[in-house]
Amino acid sequence: MADTSGADQLFEHIDLSEYERIALKGLLMHGRSTAPNLVDATGIPNARIYSVLEELAERGFVKIIPGRPKEYQPKPPEKILERAVENHKQEFESFCDGINDLRAEFLETFEPQYRRASEDISPTEELFYVVDVGEASESETRSMYRDAGEEINVLTKSFEYFQRVKPTFENTLDRGIEINLLFLDPTHLSTHNAQLQQEVLNELNAEFPSVDIRFSEEPLPWRGTLADPSMEYDTGVAIFLVEEKDVPLHMRQAAVTENGSFVAGLKRYFDLIWEYESFDALEE
Repeated sequence: MADTSGADQLFEHIDLSEYERIALKGLLMHGRSTAPNLVDATGIPNARIYSVLEELAERGFVKIIPGRPKEYQPKPPEKILERAVENHKQEFESFCDGINDLRAEFLETFEPQYRRASEDISPTEELFYVVDVGEASESETRSMYRDAGEEINVLTKSFEYFQRVKPTFENTLDRGIEINLLFLDPTHLSTHNAQLQQEVLNELNAEFPSVDIRFSEEPLPWRGTLADPSMEYDTGVAIFLVEEKDVPLHMRQAAVTENGSFVAGLKRYFDLIWEYESFDALEE
């Protein structure tokens, strides 16, 4: 028997209700049918079958054959797909028309209020926003990798989240983006974190030998990722968090900033540690 899982996914994709999916699949498999016969074949309740078939006909997936009783003929599968695409095009065009009809009134109402409210935003709020550490911070990090145009600089303890960003990390390298990793000296790590760090380092050295890696000699007050910093203070984005030993990682928040001056300051700190207070493991 043919696997219909892909077909079921497509029925869901074209936004059919459960009974509509069952009815259309029944007609495609059994052919032209009356409503009572389709009830017997599919188990759709009598009270629902006519409204379901009328909806399928209205959307162009089924043809109604007049008679006593009426019969329902499914359109060919290719025609059903073409009509589904056309239906969504029409819905999108209608959506756009609705937006355009209301655009002037919406802007007239809310633009002045937005400008007044924005004047009350504090400098801190303009400087950065915060996200939870974990899935949210890793999503921000992946986005930074994807959007980077020149370089990525990472300051980390053990890069314990590497596996969760690895595909994006690899794609970034493939695009010719420079990546520099500044790890914390493993002597400052717990046994568990030192082991995690070594596993990540083994993988990086084996698969990504072009990545520059160094180790900070001293503990660091923050860690994070910087993308495309500029000493002209006009570009760059960063995500970072300060070290809080007494706060579990899952309860922490990371700050995200697109303020070019702030990112440039973080990059200056990174460069100073990289040049004067770090070492290459191969040099030891």
